[in-house]
Amino acid sequence: MGAEETAGTPFDSEVLGGRSAGPMVPRLLLGARLRRLREGRGVSREAAGRLIRGSRSKISRMEGGRHGFKLRDVTDLLTLYGVTDEAERATLLTLAEEANTPAWWQYFNDVVPAWKQNYLAAEQAASLVRCFEVQRIPALLQTSGYARASVRLAHPDASEEETERRVELRMSRQRVLHRRPATRLWAVLDEAALRRPVGGIPTMRAQLRHLIEICRLPQISVQIMPFLGGGHSAEGGPITIVRLPGSELPDVVYLEQLATGLYPDRPAEIECYWDAMNRLAVEAESPDETPTILHRILQET
Repeated sequence: MGAEETAGTPFDSEVLGGRSAGPMVPRLLLGARLRRLREGRGVSREAAGRLIRGSRSKISRMEGGRHGFKLRDVTDLLTLYGVTDEAERATLLTLAEEANTPAWWQYFNDVVPAWKQNYLAAEQAASLVRCFEVQRIPALLQTSGYARASVRLAHPDASEEETERRVELRMSRQRVLHRRPATRLWAVLDEAALRRPVGGIPTMRAQLRHLIEICRLPQISVQIMPFLGGGHSAEGGPITIVRLPGSELPDVVYLEQLATGLYPDRPAEIECYWDAMNRLAVEAESPDETPTILHRILQET
């Protein structure tokens, strides 16, 4: 990614450092801790909601990491739950402050639909992203030329300015692969995604060369599901699974559709998608074969 693709944006500095992931992880951690404290004291969600001048559903959203936190509400809840240790209270109140910190990608709210915001938050906080793509190269692996062509196909009525903002967002998302510690990406691509010349032959050849280079990075694994492999375990469409840092947070399953995104979150559903992803990794060609396959496709393109 060239410097000219991202220069001049207001999130180029430290916001892309420790706090680049935004509020998702602090919200989930604080919500889980508040739920354990409430349950440990035998307090109902209704009673907790009344204390903070809210409702049962507000407590549920807070505990699920789907709602911001007012410092006054957290302070009152900690008192209700009997948390008197000053160090613990200070730690949890710091999490509450971080849970309200805007993410860098919110600068692009005009081109990010509400249903995708949870996914972006998870992706930018991820320790691991695993995905399967059928028709397109994954966004985290796209060149700017391929991204621009893909955006134009998905948003044919968008102005040139809007198109460029969407491309800029997509390129900026890729920084998770190069930060320290880097997010690990494990992608399985159907051969169709590599054969379909999105943006024309020159753009596709540049994309294939980019894949050859980037899949050599230790934090990136790319596997290819060849046509000759026949059917596979994820014929229903693309899948993305995000693993968040730490051991307390649930994995995020994301299924993007034409005008919405689905987030199956029941443990049995998450396990089902992990099973499909693991079978895809067995059915696809080894990552060691990927450069050879890409070179062959490049020669044939």
